[in-house]
Amino acid sequence: MNRTWLLFSQTVTILVAVWFVVATLKPEWLEQPPRLASIVPVVDVSGQGRSELVAVTSLSEAAQRAAPAVVSINTRTAPAQHPHANDPWFRFFFGDQAHPTPQTGLGSGVIVSPAGYLLTNHHVIAGADEIEVQLSDGRHALAQVIGTDPETDLAVLKIDLPDLPVILLGDSDQLQVGDVLLAIGNPFGVGQTVTSGIVSALGRNQLGLNTFENFIQTDAAINPGNSGGALVDVNGHLMGINTAIFSRTGGSMGIGFAIPTSTARFVLESIVRDGSVSRGWLGVEPRQLDRELAQHFGIGATQGVIITGVLQNGPAAAAGLRPGDVVTHIAGQPIRDVAGLLAAVAALRPGEPADIVIERRDTPMTLTVVPGRRNPTGRSR
Repeated sequence: MNRTWLLFSQTVTILVAVWFVVATLKPEWLEQPPRLASIVPVVDVSGQGRSELVAVTSLSEAAQRAAPAVVSINTRTAPAQHPHANDPWFRFFFGDQAHPTPQTGLGSGVIVSPAGYLLTNHHVIAGADEIEVQLSDGRHALAQVIGTDPETDLAVLKIDLPDLPVILLGDSDQLQVGDVLLAIGNPFGVGQTVTSGIVSALGRNQLGLNTFENFIQTDAAINPGNSGGALVDVNGHLMGINTAIFSRTGGSMGIGFAIPTSTARFVLESIVRDGSVSRGWLGVEPRQLDRELAQHFGIGATQGVIITGVLQNGPAAAAGLRPGDVVTHIAGQPIRDVAGLLAAVAALRPGEPADIVIERRDTPMTLTVVPGRRNPTGRSR
């Protein structure tokens, strides 16, 4: 027993001595190996839509793919002249006030077509008399406004330059909370900047920013000047158009919002094809169903969207929709809230019949409606 203990103590003494020598002369040998990555996103390594879990040490490849297609946008708006601006006496007394300086604006955009089509925010170019686009390679071009959609805060521009870099549009419907994202734009006019973050939330609405809201929320830094820029995934594919931030200081506070590519694609295709965005309209007044409304209309359901008003001679009235009906599906799409109903109705093609599934006093029914064309300045549903 004593011999065993002696052998153990000698072994420990030798190991401690070795550790002391190594720690003194070669401390790096004792350091833990670096972690492969602080983030481990799911990436498409095959290029065939098949994703695998791969450790990523850098997002530089995604940035290099997407950044060339992100542009800076400078706008110029001529101020309204005073009606007496050319009167010599007025100019004598008021001087340069007769000719105020032009207003300028700053934003970002994304090239989405080799033909020169760009996506940006409507508020970036609204009212501008001149729009100049600067590419990351230093080239400049004046842009033509193809069309705008204020209800989603999107605009489509066109520039005429050869060999344009183009971003690939991704599938924003596949995003999940926690996915890694990059925001690319020109914040504060300092030049093209890339920031990283994750998807903080999906389907944000009722923010009072747009008529149609279905925002991606991210903590990637978005600042003034980023509006209209790209929100991309780890493959460099466009997932959204950066559009707004929540801030008490004017700078990023980790709450930014982007319009998903699914919405941007619809607006882009509609404007390029028709020159404007055409949306469906039913002529109803919906409300979120609660217990009080359920009791008032004498229905058993307590969740969903209830119709509280139907416009006389409107598409919904012609289809037989009545106040008190609870809408559960529109064109096969489940309806859970008023925002979902608004989006589903807007997606209908004017003049093309669509099925609406309702519950009328707890009895399921299917009605066929022919939606009209929505007037952006009129009723929204």
